[in-house]
Amino acid sequence: MTTETKRRRRSSSLVFVEPPETLEHKSDQAALPNLNAEWVNAKGAWLIHPFLIVALKLFFDIWPGITQELSWTLTNITYMTGSYIMFHWVRGIPFDFNAGAFDNLNMWEQIDNGDQYTPAKKYLLSVPIILFLISTHYTHYGIYYFLINLLATVAVVIPKLPATHRVRLSVFTDPPENR
Repeated sequence: MTTETKRRRRSSSLVFVEPPETLEHKSDQAALPNLNAEWVNAKGAWLIHPFLIVALKLFFDIWPGITQELSWTLTNITYMTGSYIMFHWVRGIPFDFNAGAFDNLNMWEQIDNGDQYTPAKKYLLSVPIILFLISTHYTHYGIYYFLINLLATVAVVIPKLPATHRVRLSVFTDPPENR
């Protein structure tokens, strides 16, 4: 049976853990700096998140007919969606200077070489939580806005926790045996 006619096996599990890096991958990762993840430690990168939140808020405020409650909720959802895609959905590096050394890792796992509780990761974990608290306050604690904001925040905060490091949902990505 050729490789073209083989059927791919599908894992029956919805959750799988990305296997540890091989020695070859570790040496490839150490060969060159990871510019994709190191920008987070630059001081300007810490300012981009508040800037994006303010820009999103102003963008939704200029639309006619959008209330403040809806504006804050849309700001929250848009930031959370972008944050999830950027830090947890896309794997690897968009530039081709590391020859695939980080193809198994998303950006969150690449930041600070995967170390947990670094200042950068603490900051990036606190931004969605603070935005949730602000948006909940300005939506006057309405139950529907609260639930929408809570679900968006939980969807971004849970993948940032150490317990979910290298954990994937096969609903969103292919398991290792299908790649």
